[in-house]
Amino acid sequence: MNKVFKLSRLCVLLAFSAGMVSAHAAHEEATLAVVMTNDAQTNQIKVYDTRTQALLQTLSTQGKGGVGGNARGLKQIDGDLLAVVNNGSGTVALFKRHGNALQFDRLVSTTSAPVSIDFGNGHMYVAGATTVDSFEMHRGEVVWRDGSVGLVLVGGAAPSAGSTAQVGVLNRDSLLVTLKTDPVPGSVDVVALKEGGAVSGDAPVVVSAPDGTLTPFGFSVYPDGTALITLAHSSQDGLFRDGAFGSVVAGGQAAPCWTTRVGKYVYTVNTAAKTISRVVGTGTNIFIDNPVAAKVSTGAPTDVDADRGVLGVIDHAGGHSHLTLMAYDAFGELSPKGTAIDIGVPFANGVAILGAPKGEGR
Repeated sequence: MNKVFKLSRLCVLLAFSAGMVSAHAAHEEATLAVVMTNDAQTNQIKVYDTRTQALLQTLSTQGKGGVGGNARGLKQIDGDLLAVVNNGSGTVALFKRHGNALQFDRLVSTTSAPVSIDFGNGHMYVAGATTVDSFEMHRGEVVWRDGSVGLVLVGGAAPSAGSTAQVGVLNRDSLLVTLKTDPVPGSVDVVALKEGGAVSGDAPVVVSAPDGTLTPFGFSVYPDGTALITLAHSSQDGLFRDGAFGSVVAGGQAAPCWTTRVGKYVYTVNTAAKTISRVVGTGTNIFIDNPVAAKVSTGAPTDVDADRGVLGVIDHAGGHSHLTLMAYDAFGELSPKGTAIDIGVPFANGVAILGAPKGEGR
């Protein structure tokens, strides 16, 4: 009888453990890929499960799209909050994550048509057509706009519509904003921040792209404050440190535009070549680790993001937009995750990968 009792007890424990594992799997938060349709009249986002590639949601951004020639039109923080530019409406739409779903939270207005977003220093930063704004955050909530300053080109002029490419946090003291001015090299604005992270209002320090280069566009920042910036229309990559360009190298592929960083690796998306390169930057040099780490066969890529082992890139071709998902490993190697997803709109712009919220699944 004792043996029978022990055996029964073991069976109960095993069944209980299996149930716990099943319940955990059922409630495990997915890594999501979010893309913006960018419709000029009725902007939306589409939310996908990166594991199954299933479309989970299509949500209105409560505004108008229409942005182009930019990077980071969508940006997430901690897997909890997503910000999306409504370029045609002069607003940024905020979404909160609840489980494996996003819910519209509210709109915030910007001082010029929003183009690019970044988070850092307890703030949300939005670069627009002619200005850059800071919005204070408290406990994961965007509270209010606490700073703004006009963007400036080399020579002192204000940028024209379509010049602004990307905003990014450089460190506690400054932001970078890249500005395109073809056929002249282009500008990088170094925007000063107050203590606490608000835009100071002081005129940006304007740095010209190096002679012989063209179109500073997408960039990724290393923890040491070094930025790797694509020089898209001259097919080069530049290293920006201490307020100046240092090393400039040939990218090895045509038209590197967008970037995302995973540890020491920066992936550049090469629009004309339809490829993704893997690049490593140091404080002094840039190394093209693999000029063709992956190919994008469905169209000309237009944005990229990566988080939690998943890289997502969108492209356009023949009136269609696609989302391609890839896995990356500890060595920066990329491998496909399923087939390309037809987004169902012609000019999708912006992708954000949302891992499980901070504190979940870690």
